[in-house]
Amino acid sequence: MTKKFQRTIEDFACENCEEEVKGDGYTNHCPVCLWSKHVDINPGDRKADCGGLMEPISIETEKDEHIMTHRCQICGHEKRNKTVQEDDFEKIIEISNY
Repeated sequence: MTKKFQRTIEDFACENCEEEVKGDGYTNHCPVCLWSKHVDINPGDRKADCGGLMEPISIETEKDEHIMTHRCQICGHEKRNKTVQEDDFEKIIEISNY
């Protein structure tokens, strides 16, 4: 049985804005532009074959948390993720106003 979450600590360069991002094992998107990459089937497993960039398409507020939805530009897969304190709040507001 595969674990649903695997903590994978790794740094990465954002393929959308080129920001150098320091990962903490829970980092799943760039804190500057909020884009992600389609690399996981389950969080942290790095088993997705797609590899497409995932655009932040919407922000919802649930129980005082901002939940962001990403959509893969290649296959259309959508994934919801919580925003974190390090994320650019102006970008969160911009996306929520789409």
